[in-house]
Amino acid sequence: MDPQVLAIIRATNPWLERPRAFGAHLDQKLAASEWIPRTVPAMSDWPVAGKAHLLVGARQVGKSSHLLRWLGRVGPPPLVLNAEEPTIRAWLGSPALVLDGVRSVVTADRPVVIEEAQHVADAGLLTKGLIDYGLPNALYVTGSSSFHLLSKTRESLAGRAARALMHPLSLAELSGRHAHFPPALRAARVADDAVRLCLYGGYPDAFRANEPIPVLTRLLEAFVLRDASDLFRIRHLDAFRKLALLISRQTGQLVNTAEWASLCGVSRDTIDSYVDLLRESQLVHTVSPFAGGKRSELTRRPKLYFCDNGLYGTLQQSFLPLSHRPDSGALVEAFVAGELRKHLSPLEPSDTLRYWRSTSDAEVDFVVERRDGLHAFEVKASELQRPTLTRSAHSFIAAYAPARFTVVNLSLTADQDVGETRVQWRPLSFLEDPFA
Repeated sequence: MDPQVLAIIRATNPWLERPRAFGAHLDQKLAASEWIPRTVPAMSDWPVAGKAHLLVGARQVGKSSHLLRWLGRVGPPPLVLNAEEPTIRAWLGSPALVLDGVRSVVTADRPVVIEEAQHVADAGLLTKGLIDYGLPNALYVTGSSSFHLLSKTRESLAGRAARALMHPLSLAELSGRHAHFPPALRAARVADDAVRLCLYGGYPDAFRANEPIPVLTRLLEAFVLRDASDLFRIRHLDAFRKLALLISRQTGQLVNTAEWASLCGVSRDTIDSYVDLLRESQLVHTVSPFAGGKRSELTRRPKLYFCDNGLYGTLQQSFLPLSHRPDSGALVEAFVAGELRKHLSPLEPSDTLRYWRSTSDAEVDFVVERRDGLHAFEVKASELQRPTLTRSAHSFIAAYAPARFTVVNLSLTADQDVGETRVQWRPLSFLEDPFA
């Protein structure tokens, strides 16, 4: 092994020679950041023999901290290779050299973690090579961009990788901190968390910060400048910025890429590629139309939402309270979309977030088809005083008789039955467990 690579490995992995140092490292790192336990259901079956384990998600959602904490509970301390370090990054360009080097510094029972893999020129081929060459160690790879980690080598990694997606903090994860409080206090604290998430989003550093706005501003600049210009080599950076702003201003509206291309001064193909990049980087997500087979339904045009309300608010340059926000409807709708998405299982193909709209403009904000039936959600960014249903809600219930129809609002809790459908009105804190 190259002496410089070995020196860096020894310096950044002191626990390879002093095993107790790993626990001290975790304690220092996690205590300093006021660690909030995370939940990534797809990791429950890890490790999987003969496969790489990919933990992907947006920048700064806590992937490395979660993975190292998880590994610290299940086995010996790992060998950690950080691709942000230039010497390590250059060495990671050759799977054969990495395989030989790993064998020379750790035994087969120690996991190998490659952090920030998006900085490797072709992280997918590195991962493929290590698996194909028979790396005996369990291999874990984290990356702030699933675009670089998966898109270019999706076919070559087929059958070779187990993938898990990590979201920003969810209301369900945050509510675990309040389990020791009596019911009324616990409910009040969960409600407070819901409002903070709605306004500032769930990036851990921003959520914990006394002043979250500067943190979110730095994050957005890192996404747009560092990733878009440096990592993805975006040629039309001004158009990319303008597109992000357009998406935020048209949150929850039907996507019109031809219009966006005209406003941004680039081709429609370029806009499509930028939207794909934003989606693969876990900055925005798509909500497609629900097509239940009725002739009078829209079945093509999707909607786009930012995955995190903190970035949405930063683009809008507004963090006013909900009662003072002219865009409160879009803000709350985006928050509900994000929280519902965090509860959907990637292992269930039908577990997909959709919206419903008829050709006569009847609309239901979100529809999820689950094993226990159809769940529909209507979002009202207001303090409802009494339980009433819109015509759109009645139309959807009459057409599909969902198992449950929920009106998410800012105050009201109520229940009633409409035919075979359980209709419920719930405040934002309900999103702690929306399918219970």
